[in-house]
Amino acid sequence: MNVTRKGTGINVLLLLAVAALAVLPLALGLGDHKEEPFAGADAEAETAITEIEPDYEPWFSPLYEPPSGEVESALFALQAALGAGVLAYYFGLRRGRRQGERRAGGPGGAPSETLPGARPEARPETLPGAQSGAPPEEAGDTAGGAGASGARGV
Repeated sequence: MNVTRKGTGINVLLLLAVAALAVLPLALGLGDHKEEPFAGADAEAETAITEIEPDYEPWFSPLYEPPSGEVESALFALQAALGAGVLAYYFGLRRGRRQGERRAGGPGGAPSETLPGARPEARPETLPGAQSGAPPEEAGDTAGGAGASGARGV
């Protein structure tokens, strides 16, 4: 199986799993028995604590109290989007650097078209008259390698 097709298949499966996680709770009616079926974990914890200990006093108070639940949800969504953007930037930067190192023959691995021991500027496809797959000596190397006369260019 081709690596690209395998990666695409995994991506499709992951997208389907995410869609199922979003749609199944709505389709199966999970949370219908609750007053607020999709309340956050903070609200659930507050309700559970007040049921267990009605006289409970919180240790801290929030630094900023949004005027409504909608504003609070919007701020949470904005925070999540900013976090996702930072992560996407980091992973994209890392992947780009790794691809650049591969192309340059750095620590990530030498490019497959480079001959062992060859200088990057003396790759067969960059030499005049070079034939695909032929070593520079057989392709009429005139870029400083051993040519037909056997003398080195200076």
